[in-house]
Amino acid sequence: MPESASPQQEQQPARESFGSRLAAAMTARGPLCVGIDPHPQLLAEWGLNDDAAGLERFSLTVVEAVASLAAAVKPQVALYERHGSAGMAVLERTLAASSEAGVLSIADAKRGDIGSTMAAYADAWLRDGSSLAADSVTLSPYLGFESLRPALDLAAQYGRGVFVLALTSNPEGKSVQHVGGADSVARRIVAEAAAENRRYDGALGSVGLVVGATIGSALEDLDIDLGPVRGAILAPGLGAQGATPADLRATFGAAYPSVLATSSRGILAAGPSVAALRAATGETLDGLRSE
Repeated sequence: MPESASPQQEQQPARESFGSRLAAAMTARGPLCVGIDPHPQLLAEWGLNDDAAGLERFSLTVVEAVASLAAAVKPQVALYERHGSAGMAVLERTLAASSEAGVLSIADAKRGDIGSTMAAYADAWLRDGSSLAADSVTLSPYLGFESLRPALDLAAQYGRGVFVLALTSNPEGKSVQHVGGADSVARRIVAEAAAENRRYDGALGSVGLVVGATIGSALEDLDIDLGPVRGAILAPGLGAQGATPADLRATFGAAYPSVLATSSRGILAAGPSVAALRAATGETLDGLRSE
């Protein structure tokens, strides 16, 4: 008799793609992602200790406050890692709470490596059954876009997504991302993402890009057209980092409908009151929706 298939060999059931789920969430709730960034200073301002207990109280309060309003939440993985295994356990509970509350999660891990190491990262953040599985994860392509293949394929297999760093707003980013001028590194990353999204139907593919809200004229300077990407543009920098909704419209132009604006401290500073966090989230959404 033939041997039965192993769990890894079994056909995965078809499921809705991350891009399709994100497009629906952005249409229903608005184009806002709330960053969950438990900085030591914010913990102190909330009257919480800089330990795992404070971290958990902070994170679950944010999820409770914004889950019904935001299209997604984005825990900053480094701020959990600094608390060791106890912090990572809190991150697991935060991701689980987000799923239970019906809000999409973006693990801001910025992972990038090659071969079996990249496969292991993909397995941790994107595989069903992993305690760290998020709806999507941020990735760094600077070992070559194709080095991300294990994550790209696993995301497609499990109906999850990725956001690939393309144009970041930190000044140092230009030393890599802008190199090449008309054939810049950033432009090639954008083209690779567009090609990858051809495997997906619907308004949005599941391969998004990270493009800072405060990059100014970089898209124009580098002759980059985000329209063909057909993926969400995760744009950190709204609020405390200085970008306004008007800046987003000016920066992204025709691609603005695909922009998922991210605000962290601008909303989190309203805590620890759940009502105040909700009010700050609603005010931010109003700005993004207004013409």
